[in-house]
Amino acid sequence: MHIPHNIAKSSLLAGSIFWTILATDNFNWGMIPVVFLSFIPIFICCSLVILVTICPIFWLLESEHYSKQKVFKTCFPIYTIITFSLCCYGIYHAFSEVYMIGFYVSAYITTAQSWVWFGKEKSPITLAITTL
Repeated sequence: MHIPHNIAKSSLLAGSIFWTILATDNFNWGMIPVVFLSFIPIFICCSLVILVTICPIFWLLESEHYSKQKVFKTCFPIYTIITFSLCCYGIYHAFSEVYMIGFYVSAYITTAQSWVWFGKEKSPITLAITTL
């Protein structure tokens, strides 16, 4: 598992989704420094979620007889149903506040995509190219 690579991609994805949603409400060019500074808490949140909720599942269940693909196919549906339910509950109670809606939407999409990135098996060709 390439955890730092996954956290970096997840942080960029979450920040992009979050600020795209916020830009639909009201966006002015004076907020650009805030956009760049917001990637620090977004990175921290993504790191915590990945290291506390996703990685332990792979660490505990992956073995010689139970591949990443099997872990993904077994646990991802349960994880995404729970995450989707929690995010929908949060959006319902956000009372149309665009910051909270942006947070919950980006959190759900990012965790789902992070699972996909962790569940991918590297092909022998990709492994040979990356080791050169």
